[in-house]
Amino acid sequence: MSAAGGAVRRPGAARRRPRSLHGPRWRRALLPGYVGLVVLVTLMPIFVIVLYSFNQAPNERVNFAWNGFTTEWYRRLFEIPDLTSALLHSLEIAALSTVIAVAIGTPAAIALSRYRFRARGTADLVILADIAAPSVVVGASLLGFFVYLGVPRGFGTILIAHVAFNVAFVVVVLQSRLRDLDPSLVEAARDLGANSWQAFWQITLPVIFPAILSAGLLAAALSIDDFIITSFVAGQTLTFPLWVYGSVKVGIPPQVFAMGTLIFTAGVLIAIAGLIAGRRAPKET
Repeated sequence: MSAAGGAVRRPGAARRRPRSLHGPRWRRALLPGYVGLVVLVTLMPIFVIVLYSFNQAPNERVNFAWNGFTTEWYRRLFEIPDLTSALLHSLEIAALSTVIAVAIGTPAAIALSRYRFRARGTADLVILADIAAPSVVVGASLLGFFVYLGVPRGFGTILIAHVAFNVAFVVVVLQSRLRDLDPSLVEAARDLGANSWQAFWQITLPVIFPAILSAGLLAAALSIDDFIITSFVAGQTLTFPLWVYGSVKVGIPPQVFAMGTLIFTAGVLIAIAGLIAGRRAPKET
């Protein structure tokens, strides 16, 4: 099996290293400055959430006047039962939909990337259409589908909806990695006596695992974040975004910002772990 790792990369598969900046000093400073500005604009809303999660709120509602530093809202994080329940619903749905979407999307991505069959073009078109379709259209379509079948809306319909839109993203992410996978690696493993299952577990899976992890993180983030599609199919079940939207009318409790900060921190830590795992993963040689 070790000989498979020594298969020659196909021409053009080697990655080019980024070029160094040359030219006048102002030109060399322009690109890093632009990138820094983009990062700043992107992170500014998150910075506001983190900052005001430590802000005192005399009436226990978020206001954007700085009243002093406090960690009270972290100590009272689960004091609002409805908010806690909504957060748990979001986390449960995100975890389940991510696992199911990855389990469905991984074989689909492998099939679409490696094999030619009659419905392949149609499948690719459906996946791209699912990603490109407006969330309102997807949500209304799913609502009509569930109403037609007489399925009561709730936790189950939210889970089905999240799996439906997450599978497409998982397939696209994995396809981009599988296209770079040298087929000669799998062929070499088969020549050495490995069956299809062994070749997948010992060759394909270790190489695409970082992409699977990335796809899972993306699916989980999309699930936790989704509001529009969920609002169509939720029924009486509240998720974290739905609860926050409803609380805007009466004032957002500071615990929402504290929960948002913790979710963001957890996502960053998981992303860092994914980067480390990606660097340690087996490379094609």
